[in-house]
Amino acid sequence: MLILCIQIFLVRILDVSLGTIRTILTIKGKNVQASLVGFFEVLVWFIIVKEALNTDESSLWIAISYAGGFATGTYIGGIISDHFITGNLAVQVVTSSKNDEIIKMIRSHGYGVSVIDAKGTDKKDGKYMLFIEINKKRLSHLKNLIKTLDERAFVVVNETKLVENGYFK
Repeated sequence: MLILCIQIFLVRILDVSLGTIRTILTIKGKNVQASLVGFFEVLVWFIIVKEALNTDESSLWIAISYAGGFATGTYIGGIISDHFITGNLAVQVVTSSKNDEIIKMIRSHGYGVSVIDAKGTDKKDGKYMLFIEINKKRLSHLKNLIKTLDERAFVVVNETKLVENGYFK
């Protein structure tokens, strides 16, 4: 019984991790890769469900192993996808005031920045809206840089599906 529970737990981790990766690949438009991952995901799932349902044991531990494997697989799938699935991010920054030094410093760190004038609720105070396209692995660095330069800056980050032309880091 213990071996069956461990087996169910470990195989569910694999199954759900594959499902997480498949979902991300689908969202990113990588349908061929998602289909291949989905094939193995369902194959693994079918094998373990068959094993769990065909046992003569009736124990709550089987259900707990199944659910625990699902939860752990979701967590591990997220970690795997963060490390292996690359992507770009569009970062929009509204500065708290017009300050050309912020733009110069961000550019000096190698980021391409497009700038437009912006106005907040107080129409007298001018601000900048900065558009910065980056590889998602650079987000932490850019956020820390922005916080250092303008701790009150308003920052919005979105995933980018397609980038053509321009400069980004």
